[in-house]
Amino acid sequence: MKYALLVHEPQEYFDSRKDAAAMAAGRAYGEALQAAGIFVGGAGLESPRAATTVSVRDGKRQVHDGPYAETKEFLAGFGIIDVPDLDAALEWAARHPAASHSSIEVRPLLGSHFVVASGKPS
Repeated sequence: MKYALLVHEPQEYFDSRKDAAAMAAGRAYGEALQAAGIFVGGAGLESPRAATTVSVRDGKRQVHDGPYAETKEFLAGFGIIDVPDLDAALEWAARHPAASHSSIEVRPLLGSHFVVASGKPS
């Protein structure tokens, strides 16, 4: 079963993401996911200050600078893992280095595959 690990962080953590220790912890976590053979894909995201939100209302496109939702935490990155069940996904989420200061949302993917740029499901 494939799960998305959605990392939600407060704005101040976006501003300190270049910290060497945090970067090393993130690399080690990624290597552990790969070594376990469960890593499907993922990426960190730029600061919400770089976001643009698009919606369509009454057939007209609306564009807003920044994340549209008012919140104290923002989506900072995501990972897709392929594990046997929710319990395993929760264990890996708890091991994420950001879990000590932020929240990791665990959500099953809709359907059984993750489409990559080549258009082939993985």
